[in-house]
Formats: sequence, C-alpha cells, structure tokens
Amino acid sequence: MSRFWSPVVHTLSPYVPGEQPKQDGIVKLNTNENPYPPSPRVLAAVASAAERLRLYPDPGATRLREAIAAHCDVRPEQVFVGNGSDEVLAHTFQALLKHNMPLLFPDVTYSFYPVYCGLYGITHDEVPLDAAMRIDISDYRRPSSAILLCNPNAPTGIALQRDAIASLLAEQPDRLVVVDEAYVDFGAESAVPLVARHDNLLVIQTFSKSRSLAGLRVGFAIGQRPLIEALERVKDSFNSYPVDCLAIAGAVAAIEDDGWFRKTRARIIANRETLARELGQLGFEVLPSLANFVFARHRNRSGTDLAAALRQRGVLVRHFGKPRIEDFLRITVGTEAECARLVEVLRGLI
Repeated sequence: MSRFWSPVVHTLSPYVPGEQPKQDGIVKLNTNENPYPPSPRVLAAVASAAERLRLYPDPGATRLREAIAAHCDVRPEQVFVGNGSDEVLAHTFQALLKHNMPLLFPDVTYSFYPVYCGLYGITHDEVPLDAAMRIDISDYRRPSSAILLCNPNAPTGIALQRDAIASLLAEQPDRLVVVDEAYVDFGAESAVPLVARHDNLLVIQTFSKSRSLAGLRVGFAIGQRPLIEALERVKDSFNSYPVDCLAIAGAVAAIEDDGWFRKTRARIIANRETLARELGQLGFEVLPSLANFVFARHRNRSGTDLAAALRQRGVLVRHFGKPRIEDFLRITVGTEAECARLVEVLRGLI
C-alpha cells in the first residue's frame, strides 16, 4: 500500500526495460543482447565454480579485477567491478555525481540516466544532440559538476573518437567526465588509454554485450585510484558481495578467450553492415552505428506503426515514444538468419 512508501518513491519514474517474451519462436531484436553464445570456456568455468556455491564469493573479485586490468593495461587497483554496468553506474551517480552544480548528459541517450538522477536527487541538464543526432563536445562548455556520455551513444549508435574525449578532458580538468562504453567493442575507440593522464575520467564497460554475458550481470569501471575508492566505499556500504562466484569465474574465462570474442564480434559487425545496407534499400534512414544495433526510421512510415506491425509478426524491436526519435526503431543486430527474417517482414510491410 502506498501509504507506507518513503516520499522519494512517489516521485520516481522507473526505467522500463525491453520486453522479455515468454513464448518461443520470437525474433528478439529489442534488448541489444549478443546473438551468439558465450565462449565454451565460460560454460566450463561456471560449471566448475558451481561446486563452491555454499561459500561467499570474494568480496573484492580479485581474479576478475586482475584479468580486466591485464586486458586493459591498467593496474588492478584502478578497476571496480559490479553487478552489471547498471549497478556500476548507480554507484557512480551516488558516489561521484551528486553535487551542487548540474550533471550534463545528452537529451537522447540511455534512458536510465534521468532515472538515477531522480533516485539520488541529482540536478541535471540535458544537452541536445545536433541536427545529425551527434554529440558536440563544444555544447558542454557550460556550468556543471560533471559530464556523462554514452559512447557509442544509445540509442543512436554514433560514437565520438578518442581525440574528442581527450579534448573534452583537457578543456574541463576540474569536472569529472564519465564515459559509458557499453557498446565500445563493436568498432569505437575506448577512452581507457586516457585514464593514465586524466584524473577526471571514469570509463564504464560491461560483459553483457560483446562477451555474451547479459545473464551473469558483470560490469566494471576503470579510473584513477581516488575515483575507484569512492565507488568501493559506496559498494561496501551497500552490498559486500555484488558479484557472485559464477559471474566471477565466467567473466574471467570470457575475457581470457580473446579468439572467441574476436570471432563473434566480427560476425556482429558484418551483420550490422549488411542490415544497414538492406534497410537503406527499403527506404530507411540509418544512422552510422558503431554498436551492436542500428537506429533507423522509414521516410514514409510511423515508427509506432512499424514496431507494432513487426510485433504482430513475431519480430521485436525497441521503439521510444520520445520527442525527436519517435519515428526511429532501435534494432539489435541478430544472427544472419534473424536479420534476414526482419528484412523479409519489413519488405512485406513496406
């Protein structure tokens, strides 16, 4: 009953995740999951770790932080891990982004950002993307406490180059810049190499997309030690064991099997380029994506109508009924067969 709610609960507008259908036979292109399974090494590591389920996991996830550090060429003490990048983001909002001046992020971006602002009481300003739906770093030369950018941006898929991030960091040395790189592995440049030179940079990544581990919930942040310590202080005041032993084992195996990662990533990139080309032939405007999805709108058809018609035919895509993007569809890059099915259905509709 709402009479027992804390006051903040009445003000919240929760994030709405993509639909997870219960029926079989659905072509599911709505939640940016990897269409290919994780490395076989992951499955073996998880099975082995299951023998230790009676024990608490390592609260510091030491093996995982060491594996991430080795992969990213940083020190383990510069790595923070959490229960998916959403939890890492949540701790970032609470530990680093709540100040007197507003937080800045794009008006079209990951829709969890304003939700976190509401949950933690953080003042924020949304900075409009330009006419081409791109982030212009010159638009962030305004009073703020920090800047948060999703790169590649979601749901547009458009990425900033590392040099642009470096320029922003140099221009704003007294403001924290958080770069959410959930989709960076599909063709964009990571900002991680900039961490060594900039104490005002925090980079957040996930195992959900490029490593096929959305079901295990593993995310991480990389930054200089004071930023990581802030996240650890919040984590240890909230949950000492956010990453379970199965997730630690699976994530270590995933990051160590670079061959599997490169093979599946290459297939997704190839499927993305084919899908973008075929959508263009059907009359869609497709934004230049470096993510594992495309953002497209048809020149003559409503996004709402197309999403509904696709759903009726067993194909799920994501539609956001928001200003500027209400006619766009965000379409996850699936397998070759899934993308072909989507195009076949669209051809029949259009």
